[in-house]
Amino acid sequence: MRQHLAALLWRTALAVGLVCGIGLLPWLTHTDPALTVLKARSAEREPTPEVLADIRAQLGLDAGPLSLLGQWASGLAHGDAGRSWISGGEVMPGVLRALGASLLLMTVALLVAAVVAGLVCARTLHLGALRRLDGRRAAGTGSAVLAALPEFLVASVLATVVGVQWGWLPALGWYGPQWTVLPALALGLPAGAVLGRLLDDLLPGAFDEPWALAAAARGIPGRRIARQAVRRCLPALLPNIGLFTVGLTGGAVAVEQIFDIPGLGRTTLRAALAQDLPVLQAGTLALILLGAAATGACRLAARLLAGPALRDGALSTLHRPAPPARRVRPVVHGTLLAAVVALGLPRDPLALNTGERLQGPSLTHPFGTDALGRDLLARVGHGALDTLLLALAISAAALCAGVLLGLLPRLSGPLVDTVNAVPAALGALLVTAVAGSGATTPALAVTAVAWAPLAAHTSALLAQERATLHLAATRGLGASRWYLLRHELLPAVLPPVTRHALLRLPGVALALASLGFLGLGAQPPSPEWGALLAENQPYAERAPWAVLAPAAVLALLGALAVTAAGGQRRPGRRRGDRTPEVPSAHPPSLAKEPVGVR
Repeated sequence: MRQHLAALLWRTALAVGLVCGIGLLPWLTHTDPALTVLKARSAEREPTPEVLADIRAQLGLDAGPLSLLGQWASGLAHGDAGRSWISGGEVMPGVLRALGASLLLMTVALLVAAVVAGLVCARTLHLGALRRLDGRRAAGTGSAVLAALPEFLVASVLATVVGVQWGWLPALGWYGPQWTVLPALALGLPAGAVLGRLLDDLLPGAFDEPWALAAAARGIPGRRIARQAVRRCLPALLPNIGLFTVGLTGGAVAVEQIFDIPGLGRTTLRAALAQDLPVLQAGTLALILLGAAATGACRLAARLLAGPALRDGALSTLHRPAPPARRVRPVVHGTLLAAVVALGLPRDPLALNTGERLQGPSLTHPFGTDALGRDLLARVGHGALDTLLLALAISAAALCAGVLLGLLPRLSGPLVDTVNAVPAALGALLVTAVAGSGATTPALAVTAVAWAPLAAHTSALLAQERATLHLAATRGLGASRWYLLRHELLPAVLPPVTRHALLRLPGVALALASLGFLGLGAQPPSPEWGALLAENQPYAERAPWAVLAPAAVLALLGALAVTAAGGQRRPGRRRGDRTPEVPSAHPPSLAKEPVGVR
């Protein structure tokens, strides 16, 4: 009881601190809120001292930020979030409408993600049901490429091709169920690929557990065993599913912008850019509450799925010995990526030739040219070094922070929920307010949020691993906590979390570039990969190669990252050499029916 109370107080303190920090955002950035509000209301009006003084009097800015926070909090207790500084309308109805739109989009996107994850794992489930896995992961690099595609690029392609050219579905607006399909696909396809890879990583271990071996020996149908294997793996994935739930709500800013969806992410970001504090604070608070609700539901579901086995320490480990490494695919992907960079480096990425604008691929320009006639191969090659080095550094820092904080779930759990509730763009504004704008601002902003999924994954895997029989036996033999951490827990947790970090490497590269839209990241004429996607996106219909070239290289990076990490597994003995494990006292619900029933 005391531990739950401490966690609740810690979570509340983090939420209050975040809301207060956002309330102080205009003063932290050393900008005049009255001037920002005037520009948002009327860009043509002169900011004279009299006009600014009148705005300060209307908004109560002369009383200071603490007084404004107190007034906002007291009104919130009565269901009143104040009035917008820009439009003058009440904040609460608008935020609730935006939240409703985001929740509907999130629900459909999660359904798409579930279908995609099932397709990614379909071959593994089939081979596992037939007992033909033999230590191999069945998922190919196609899911890695799909996970590496940026959401705004998928959204642009779907809106242009499916919505405009083919006319199958509406591509703009938010007027009914049909308008949710394309944006849900744009959000759900990459998310489902990531979740499918994580689930595919755990399924071989579930099929190798004693209950599965015993069920197969007794003649239980393979399809039924496969269903229970998915159920066995879900508790380790539910924390990441909770993070995806909040991320699909508050982090879908680019998709909401492309499809003109009045969602909560876009509403909050627009309020942040205009320094409309009442809307910004109410939107952020809604995201935090949504994050807390999603996390609580996922934890409850994990306890229900794991049952008393998690409490009694009666689980088997899901992490298998390392299979023979497959070096062909990563060598092929790495060679192709290196060839693209090597061919692009000798070329000039800044040379303009307006007479060759938007030219298609040719011998002179293998990747074609952009809207200014610049060679795309040169820009992709020169942008590789900055993009790859910075993304690798951020991924390494996020991995270290995620593992270290994941070892302390009572401390990191509420922190993960709070950090994940903040969209990356809003996090960048907060980092800029504290650290100032500069070359390091994008890296700090992305690092500040990139560790959260890895910490949640680490905590979930540790909870599962601590409940295993072999760990209980080792602890009973007198092993110390340090020995268990060094020789049992970390070797089981680090390989899957490392693969997870590598799977997110292309997303880190894109997050860096997306900050350029706010003036915080790479700016033209920088050839950074994500910036290339952003600046060439308006020409996707006329010159698709201008977008496909950097997108293909980014997808190749994702395939290289995943295939290179595919052989990273817990070192140990082969199946025939290991000590037999005691069957779980609490296997999945398969054991609730007679064993011989088909």
